[in-house]
Amino acid sequence: MPRILEKNVLFRSFFILLIAFCLALSLVAPSTGADYKGKYPYKVGTTVGMIADIVKQVAGDKARVTNVIGTGVDPHLFNPTRSDVAVLLKSNIVFYAGLLLEGQMTDILVKISRKRPVFAVTELLSDSYLIQDTATNHSDPHVWMDVRGWIKAVEVVADALTQFDPGNDEYYKINAADYLSKLERLDEYAKKVIGSIPTGQKIMITAHDAFRYMGRAYGIEVMGIQGLSTESEAGLKDINRIVDTLVQRKIPAVFVESSVSDKNVRALLEGANSRGREVKIGGELFSDAMGKSGTYEGTYIGMIDHNATTIARALGGQAPARGLNGKLTAEH
Repeated sequence: MPRILEKNVLFRSFFILLIAFCLALSLVAPSTGADYKGKYPYKVGTTVGMIADIVKQVAGDKARVTNVIGTGVDPHLFNPTRSDVAVLLKSNIVFYAGLLLEGQMTDILVKISRKRPVFAVTELLSDSYLIQDTATNHSDPHVWMDVRGWIKAVEVVADALTQFDPGNDEYYKINAADYLSKLERLDEYAKKVIGSIPTGQKIMITAHDAFRYMGRAYGIEVMGIQGLSTESEAGLKDINRIVDTLVQRKIPAVFVESSVSDKNVRALLEGANSRGREVKIGGELFSDAMGKSGTYEGTYIGMIDHNATTIARALGGQAPARGLNGKLTAEH
């Protein structure tokens, strides 16, 4: 890498980390003021759909929730418009993922935190839990892929809403407890169906490195063509390395992602085929965004149910065609 380019990359990385550090400091003890005195439903702004879904489950009819990064949109590359910023500015309380998932929104979140309470839903996760990426020296932000990690996010939301609107604290606690019981059941399901995949085929290959928490939680090896962020580029060396794995280990399927281009995955199929190994696309997984709004897959539970079911069935495991709750919209 030319020295000038290397310096620019290092400066950009340092600048992003500096902004994130300032944001963390500004949100250590956000001022929520006295009991909420406004009208119901109050406005909640969120960055991604997985967070919006938590808030809807916990806040119920007390809040109107709007997320600015829509279905099928890659948060790594998302550049907010004025209307997106306006949504957050007009919200009474804001939730975001953190861990640099919303890299291009970090400075905006800093500004908003000076005017209203802003919470990172990953703030309860310890350094020992977080997976570090050696290439970027950043923490992997895709914690929702491990249901137990996302349970911590539910706790953050429930506590924040109780601080913001203490008059309805029992309502939030009841809703959170009900939702958490559903997540416990989802976690057990993912363990069971992914655990049923034959040992030799227990490897999940996808477009980018969004599934490492899932791999660690449910005992499946994961391999992404690109790195943590879809901003990184996959080279011929990366493609050939994974083709070698597909051929040598006789992996039957690879997966595309709903918010990432499938061109690199298609290159894997061509590479394996040229070496006499037929590999299929095992299905489309939800990585950085949930399914379409209004569908079961457009909820966090539906997203993980879909992923676990699709992975298990494509790699030779046992899982019901319609998933944990019999609600998946198409057979897998």
